[in-house]
Amino acid sequence: MSEALQSLLDLLDLERIEEDIYRGRSRSAVVPRVFGGQVAAQAMVAAGRTVPGDRHAHSLHAYFLRPGDPGAPIVYNVDRLRDGRSFTTRRVVAVQHGKPVFTLSASFQTYEEGLDHQAPMPPAPDPATLPTGEERLRGYPHLPADTVERLLETRAAVDLRHVDDPPFGAFGTPREPHSQVWFRTNGKLGDDPLLHVVLATYVSDMTLLDSVLLAHGRGGWAVGDVVGASLDHAMWFHRPFRADEWLLYDQQSPSASGGRGLGQARIHTQDGRLAVSVVQEGVVRVPR
Repeated sequence: MSEALQSLLDLLDLERIEEDIYRGRSRSAVVPRVFGGQVAAQAMVAAGRTVPGDRHAHSLHAYFLRPGDPGAPIVYNVDRLRDGRSFTTRRVVAVQHGKPVFTLSASFQTYEEGLDHQAPMPPAPDPATLPTGEERLRGYPHLPADTVERLLETRAAVDLRHVDDPPFGAFGTPREPHSQVWFRTNGKLGDDPLLHVVLATYVSDMTLLDSVLLAHGRGGWAVGDVVGASLDHAMWFHRPFRADEWLLYDQQSPSASGGRGLGQARIHTQDGRLAVSVVQEGVVRVPR
């Protein structure tokens, strides 16, 4: 396991301070606020620790309410909304400086047989044939060196490979609002299914709004031609997967309006199983 991955796992390992109350810490991100994927992942850790081990996450729905302060701890309060025969529901409120910064509702289900079908996996190149994240980032001379280093630092725990140039790599001309990345953790993980859900939740917030930027030829926060933030985030976990094995994150944007952009995505395993569906809306504004 890489040092960066171990550091991320330590970050997500919350401190229990009371029954159904947990405390997490943060680290710096590319923008001067807590990375949304970190808060969502930590909230799923908090929720999952109150759920029986035979019930696995099948969905989450979250709202980002305020920018998180990376210099202060985050307290996660878990409400046990329901424990049914098949489903368990939890609500988590993340608090900083006495105010909620994030809310999450998550549902967990016991395993059962049922109808089964899925959308086919879209075509994509083998991840082994693509440049690594570091190779691609260092190949963009227009990016300031400190921006490259911060991006590399925030993504060091994950091997994330873009199929095509990300928005900050080639911008100025609108492109199809569709992007693909392959990702896996930089090291093996344990077998707890919740851990793999948590890591996928963390990564899912890294690139989902890229397709919004592509549609308008914008480079994004890394080059400063838009400002934005996540508003809400939803995920449905359809089939078991491992976050330490290659996953294809296929993303597109069907709409942008009113200063908001919508991203939709599907995550497939390398052998073609549809593992996760993701939807996110974010603020996307052009600086005045």
